Amino acid sequence: MVLKTFGWSFAVTALGLVAAVLYGGWAAFGVVAILSVLEISLSFDNAVVNAGILKKMNAFWQKIFLTVGILIAVFGMRLVFPVVIVAISAKMGPIEAVDLALTDKDQYQQYVTDAHPSIAAFGGMFLLMIFLDFIFEDRDIKWLGWLERPLSKLGKIDMLSACIAMIVLLITSMTFATQAHQHGGAHVDKAQTVLISGLAGLITYLVVGGLSGFFENKLEEEEEREHEEEEAAEREGKPRSAVALAGKAAFFMFLYLEVLDASFSFDGVIGAFAITNDIVLMALGLGIGAMYVRSLTVYLVRQGTLDDYVYLEHGAHYAIGALAAILLVTIQYEINEFITGSIGVILIAWSFWSSVRRNKALEAEEGKADAADKSEVSSGV
Repeated sequence: MVLKTFGWSFAVTALGLVAAVLYGGWAAFGVVAILSVLEISLSFDNAVVNAGILKKMNAFWQKIFLTVGILIAVFGMRLVFPVVIVAISAKMGPIEAVDLALTDKDQYQQYVTDAHPSIAAFGGMFLLMIFLDFIFEDRDIKWLGWLERPLSKLGKIDMLSACIAMIVLLITSMTFATQAHQHGGAHVDKAQTVLISGLAGLITYLVVGGLSGFFENKLEEEEEREHEEEEAAEREGKPRSAVALAGKAAFFMFLYLEVLDASFSFDGVIGAFAITNDIVLMALGLGIGAMYVRSLTVYLVRQGTLDDYVYLEHGAHYAIGALAAILLVTIQYEINEFITGSIGVILIAWSFWSSVRRNKALEAEEGKADAADKSEVSSGV
């Protein structure tokens, strides 16, 4: 099971490390290995959240996620995305940006650093919306009940998540503008960039998430109607309209996953520049890490881990909230990548430990109930 799920990840790791040695020797090997670990640690919460969405898809779309999806994740976000950032921020063509990445690594890194406010605002707002929608939803299972119970009551207010997110964005952009003004106004224009980028992240979440939810609801309605028709006439085949609708629902969930992965990868791409400004090594290291995140997502789905450890999804979403806050803070202040990665790991580890304790408590209660039943039977006899 492990080899089947992680086989491609192991293969890509071997090829990536060999390519690193051939490209830059053993020093490059070490850089790629460090970047791989960085990406996995920063994106573990991504795998948990992805698993919660991917388990709704059939085997075909899970395969698409591992093939087409990984191409988008590795080549799109880890290789093309940094080049696109430079091309847009420096107002140059993509070929020029690639040439700059290969020939003048310091200047390339500077362009990416200059574009960080817009990247952080977009990713931060997208992730913040995911976190807010989660904590404002009323759930049967609550991890931090003292916090989640009152928040779920507030969640009954329409559009509360979007309102809070916009307030956070306004405060962030205004704070950034104030800070820039105090330093002579050198970055006043970037405050507007933060506002526009943040709104773009918010709109992207609402559009992609809204379409995904719409088609998912339609799919459930069609499946229910189909079930009723099958009961009435067992020989009647499945309507084509339902099949087409299932494809739309799965497609938009897949699209949602890709945008989600893109938002998660922002911190990894930016953080990678603290280790190297070589675009080739960056693509190799982050690409290897992305493969393991993908494989881990599928492993969690197939093993049913989220069903066994019910608080894992909660921990991952709290990690998303922390990451969203960190991204918004990094618009103005620098935060060490170790802090960014460790917060997510700690929250997920805590939620896993809480899940284990819950399972043991339930087993103990079941054992007591069984003992009581046996006692009653024996006394009755």
